[in-house]
Amino acid sequence: MSVGLRLTFAEYERLVKDGAFTSLRDRRIELIHGELREKMPPGPDHSEVVSRLNEWSLELVAKKLARIRIQDPVGMPELDSAPDPDVVWAKARDYRDRHPLPPEVLLLIEVADSSLESDCGEKADLYAAAGIQDYWVVSLPVRLVHVYRKPTGGAFTEHHTHGIGEILHPLAALQFALSVAELLGP
Repeated sequence: MSVGLRLTFAEYERLVKDGAFTSLRDRRIELIHGELREKMPPGPDHSEVVSRLNEWSLELVAKKLARIRIQDPVGMPELDSAPDPDVVWAKARDYRDRHPLPPEVLLLIEVADSSLESDCGEKADLYAAAGIQDYWVVSLPVRLVHVYRKPTGGAFTEHHTHGIGEILHPLAALQFALSVAELLGP
């Protein structure tokens, strides 16, 4: 019986620092519960939605409320994980020495095309276990946004879906509104 190689968060960070993954070039990987996982390359619709989320998020940067990170890891040492979400609003600080940790994450967003089942399943469980307070999954196939909040005991206790015609407000900045129609419309 063979068993895949499992890495701790510290081992993964050391490998990244030592350049162990540079030969992968444009292939995107992340560490989830000690396992290296390859992410699918984004299609045009996925890239456009991430760009729209980035532009909307930049309003916060001007007010210095958050540091916006696009497709960069969040460190979860206790869970041997370093997921690579599409958009993260992290508390405003310099992150040159490390990636944001869960208590510093104000909003975490995944854009899902083929990854919807994972993003609303395993990833939602991971983010809840880490204590992420505001997690959104933008579902490209059905053009709606899943909003997960109130993590308790490793699971989110609130889950709502929002479609075209609805407005979203992040918990960290309720004064900011995001129209689902503008995000997912033509």
